[in-house]
Amino acid sequence: MKFKENFHTHTKYCDGRNTPEEMADSAVSKGFSALGFSGHSYLDFECPWCMSVENTAKYIEHINSLKEKYAGRLNIYCGTEHDVLSPGINKSDYDFTIGSVHYIEMNGEHLSVDCSAECQLADAEKYFSGSMIDYARAYFEAAGDILKITDADIIGHFDLVTKFNEGNALFDTADKRYIEAWQEAALKLIPYGKPFEINTGAIARGKRITPYPALDIADFIDAHGGFFVVTSDCHDAPMLDCSFDEVSEIYSKYNVVSFEEILKNQSA
Repeated sequence: MKFKENFHTHTKYCDGRNTPEEMADSAVSKGFSALGFSGHSYLDFECPWCMSVENTAKYIEHINSLKEKYAGRLNIYCGTEHDVLSPGINKSDYDFTIGSVHYIEMNGEHLSVDCSAECQLADAEKYFSGSMIDYARAYFEAAGDILKITDADIIGHFDLVTKFNEGNALFDTADKRYIEAWQEAALKLIPYGKPFEINTGAIARGKRITPYPALDIADFIDAHGGFFVVTSDCHDAPMLDCSFDEVSEIYSKYNVVSFEEILKNQSA
């Protein structure tokens, strides 16, 4: 399956490098049929990469205006990446939502999962007696509730906690406690019948050599009836189709579907 769509796309409205038009032009140049924008939802604590309330309204208006502008060349969809800690999101404002965990909440503090390896280690030392396995277990405890909290249409970067763990740099993903944690979370999410991302964003940013989720996790999800959509979690227009050809080969054994087809079937 060749992937000519992306539904995880960030622009200058949050932490992306490009305007919506630049992203759309890149999609057209790459022969895409569909592009879904997914600005980071507002959080009511300090978050440098999230949209403000004011920017959210401007973002929705801007993305919707592109639907007519690119009609006949590219199908545009307005979405948001809904963090589990975001205040209430009005889903009717969007064509789709991605549910994600970016923070572990501990004693009123918000521990950023995707800031840096140093942040992860420092937070593990402060709250989990230095145990990165316990840190990861806390992450998956939150991840298991993604759909319960957000009612999202896509499950975002399921094992984001491994962003800085290439080559088991921070913890051993073969640890039984880690495996039990992600398996428990996956089994809570699969029955909702929503797709998991095969997300190449960390490859684009030089943090991983494989997508989220790891292949053993993807095997487990597939074996238990889960399915997937491919996204690039794009923050930089040239990387809109990052590693899509490789993903097409590596993940060909799984049930990978077109998210645009899901949306079309829902509206039919």
